[in-house]
This record gives sequence, C-alpha cells and structure tokens, in this order.
Amino acid sequence: MNARAARTAAATGTSRLLTRPMLLLLVASVGGMGGFYLLLSVLPLYAATAGGGGVGAGLTTGAMMLATVLAEPAVPWALARFGHRAVVGAGLLLLGLPSAVLCLWSSFPLTLGVCLARGVGLGIVVVAGTALAAELAPPGRRSESLGLYGVSLGVPSVLGLPAGVWLSDRLGFEPVFLMTATLTLLALPAVAGLPARRATRGERLSGDPDGRKGDPGGRNGELGGRSEDPGARNGAPDGPLGAAVNRSLVRPTLILGAATFASGVLVTFLPLALLGGPSHLAVVALLVQASVAPLARWGAGWWGDRHGSSSLLLPAVLAVALGTAGLVRLESPVMVIVSMVLFGAGFGAVQNLTLATMFERVPRSGFGRVSVVWNLAFDAGMGLGAVGFGLLIDRTGYPWGFAVTAVLLLAVLVPAWHDRRYVQAETT
Repeated sequence: MNARAARTAAATGTSRLLTRPMLLLLVASVGGMGGFYLLLSVLPLYAATAGGGGVGAGLTTGAMMLATVLAEPAVPWALARFGHRAVVGAGLLLLGLPSAVLCLWSSFPLTLGVCLARGVGLGIVVVAGTALAAELAPPGRRSESLGLYGVSLGVPSVLGLPAGVWLSDRLGFEPVFLMTATLTLLALPAVAGLPARRATRGERLSGDPDGRKGDPGGRNGELGGRSEDPGARNGAPDGPLGAAVNRSLVRPTLILGAATFASGVLVTFLPLALLGGPSHLAVVALLVQASVAPLARWGAGWWGDRHGSSSLLLPAVLAVALGTAGLVRLESPVMVIVSMVLFGAGFGAVQNLTLATMFERVPRSGFGRVSVVWNLAFDAGMGLGAVGFGLLIDRTGYPWGFAVTAVLLLAVLVPAWHDRRYVQAETT
C-alpha cells in the first residue's frame, strides 16, 4: 500500500474525534478566543481615537504579540509543572479580566499594559491547546483533529471581529471591554475537565482525561519503543525550542509567519482604512474573512489526511497574496469583499497545512516544541505586520501599503514550492 492509500485508510477509520476531553478543549478555546477576537480590532480603534494615530494603533497589536511571543516558550514548562487545568485557566483570566480595567481609567500606557497581559494569556491558551489537540487525535486523523481545533479558534473570529467593531461604534468601548471579561469567565468551568497532565495514547483512545485507565500503547504513545509518527525520522533535539532547529520545519514556519504578517495588517488597519467609506463595510469585510478562514482550515485538514498537507501550500499562499493585493482598490466594496474571501480561504488553509506538516516531521515527544514554534511564528508575524504597516502607511498611505504587503507574500511562493519538492523527494 502506498503512502497516499495508507493515509486515506487511516483517515477514514472509526476512531472518534470528539472525545470528552477534546470537546471540553474546544469549549475552553471558543471562550478564550472569543475574548481575544472581540477586542482585536477594537483596541487599535480605541488607541487611534485617543490620540495614538496609526502608530499607536499598530503598537497595541504589536505589544500584545510581543508579550505572546515572550510567553509561549515557557508554556510547556508550565504545563509540566502545574498541569493543563491551572495553566489554561490562568490564560483565560489574562485574556479577559485586564480589559475591564479600561472601564475605570483611560490612557494609552494603560492600554498597552492591558495588551501585554492579554498577550501572555493568548500565548498560554494557543500553545497549550494546539499541543493538546494533536495529542488527543485518534490515529491517522491528526490533521482533521487540528482542523476541528482550528474551527474552535476561527468561529469566535466570525462573530468577535465584526461584532467588536460594530458594538463599539453603537455602544461605545466600555461595554465591549466588559463583554470580553464576561466571555472568558464563562469558559472557565470547561477547564476542570481538561487532562491534568500530558495526554497519552491511552487517553486519546479511551477519552480518559486523567490517564487513570493507563497507557496501553506504551509510554507517551510509543508502540513497542518506536514512535507511531512517520515524522520521527526527522526528530528534533531536546530543549524548549529544539524543534526550531529541525531544518524540515524552516519553510513551513517562514510561510506561516508571512501569512500572519498580512493578517496582522488586516485586522489592525482594515477598519481604519475603510473609515469614511460605505457604512459597515469594515464589519462585513471582517465577517466574510472570519467566516471563510475556519471552513478552509477544516477543509485543509480533511485534504491533508488523505493527500498530504504540503500539496496545498502553494495555492494557499497565492490566495493570501491575491487577497491582500485586492485591497489596493479600497474604493470598491465588491473588490474588498472578494479580497476577503480569497484572503480568508488562503489564510485558513495555511494555518492548518503548516501546523500539520510540522507535526508530521517530529516524533510525538516533540509536539509541545512544535506548538511553541508554530505559535511563535504566528504571533511574531502578526505583531510585526501591525507595527511595520503602521510605520509604513505614514509615508505611503493604505493602498500602497497593501501593495507592498502583497509583494512580500508573493516572495513566499518560493519556499512553498521548495517544500512541495522536498515532500515529493521524501516519498519517492
């Protein structure tokens, strides 16, 4: 049986994706990411209207992503020391509660402080959740499990991104700050059902969140002392960021970072770029992009389990670049919406394809490190996009700024093409 047939046979097995711990992980992720997305485009508006201008708007997203990048490498250690429940619970609280402080005092330094706290919470939630989603996946369905987890991250963006902008315009900023704090608190009960420690193969197959039923597959999910993952031959060295030096991970990491660079530009500046245009166009554009992305992420997971994750990377990157380039025509509502469809489809696919590809290339013991590296690339790209674009548009304006971003994305087609050739060479 060839590699493609083996993937298809495994992916169509009967192992359940929605075990109890997986369902609770999705609930906690929806609450946490709901609190993240509700303010993602609101805080730049809040900072800009308070006198920060375009640079201040970019700094809010940049500060949050900086804190996220600094926090993420410590998450695997915190999970080993305190367990999933305590760590994810702390992440949810940091994502939501600091926003309520802005109802009492208003200043740009305080806004940046809130963004820093939220960034730490985001780093905790996404690193812990990504690694746990991979570990809870049944055999042969990891890409699909990651796609399902991606939907739990993307669905809040469908409502949160446009709703935050719309509600702040109608009700003011303070009610949105309070809604954010409430939403993350509502997700806390789900944390109690998460695994107390690292999931094993026995937990993934039985749905036992604490591993009380043992690990019939061997320690840490290894069968007979051998990793069940075909990517084990590319295993990374030990250490908090050992996965980062695995050369097979460099190209997917670079591709993801470029795509999230563009995402940081869009979520931070699209509402500002469309001010003075057709009423609610920014809300509709964000809604379209946020709706398409999770569907594409799940669809890419389904495809990846059956045909290989790297096979779609090239068209996914091209869709992100074309979607960004279309925003040069900001005066055309139709072009803005079409661009958001393209960007959402490409960006959702890139997220799943790069993550699944990276998990395929390390042993199961390296899942935590891959989660850190992937999320570092995601958040660093988003933060650099927001800050860099904020500095750029002061000199070029929005249309030329989007054009420059699109050119940078087109350059990433080269590593995407090389990665496809790498996979073809490995499988022949």
